[in-house]
Amino acid sequence: MNKVFRRCLHLSVLVISAQIVSSTAMADNVLTEKQKQDGWQLLFDGKSMNQWRNFKSSDLSAQWVVENGAMKLAGKGGGDILTKKAFKNFELHLEWKISEAGNSGIFILADEEGPYIYSHAPEIQILDNERHSDNKIDSHLSGSLYDLMASPASSHKVAGEWNQVRIRFVDGFLQVWQNDVQTVNITMGSSTWNTLVSNSKFGRQRADNSPNPFAGFGTTRSGHIGLQDHGDEVSFKNIKILELK
Repeated sequence: MNKVFRRCLHLSVLVISAQIVSSTAMADNVLTEKQKQDGWQLLFDGKSMNQWRNFKSSDLSAQWVVENGAMKLAGKGGGDILTKKAFKNFELHLEWKISEAGNSGIFILADEEGPYIYSHAPEIQILDNERHSDNKIDSHLSGSLYDLMASPASSHKVAGEWNQVRIRFVDGFLQVWQNDVQTVNITMGSSTWNTLVSNSKFGRQRADNSPNPFAGFGTTRSGHIGLQDHGDEVSFKNIKILELK
């Protein structure tokens, strides 16, 4: 085997290896062998939404569909959805893409005790920050802990691009990253948390003095993962969760 042939063979092997690595890295809705060994679970396999149901229902609306390997809210009236399984301590990874001028959200610790999925469940905001009318309040921009903590501008992408979100929750300690930028770092139930809640829509007294529909907001320590129907097209993929002790 001459030197030229050996060099060509070596280069060919490197190219094929790089293609295999690239293909593996780009694969959606799959777990690596390491993730499987560590105990990660897929909440969406790219084909079926059988781990999800509508809020306060055992069924799933036909407006929630699987399209091109992603879960998609295709139109209005799909309703908020949540995982069939509830989780306590966990790390959640997912990707989202919002339509132009769109709005949606990711809920954690959701229960079905209140009138809305967000009655008690904190929300990580999804938004077209440039076009949606809810962009006037910084804690309403994408990646924010909705109406409580604002995300940095460096965590934002334009509508139509995929965004990566990582949410870690352990015994009340909540951390969130969007596009590798930390947006939330707080202990739920702390004095800082209580002050934020009391100054938000979840804690303010209603003008007509009617009962607060958000009483008990953020007090649960286990619950479902939820996704919001805000009337706009939104897609999700690579939804995976690791239950923690």
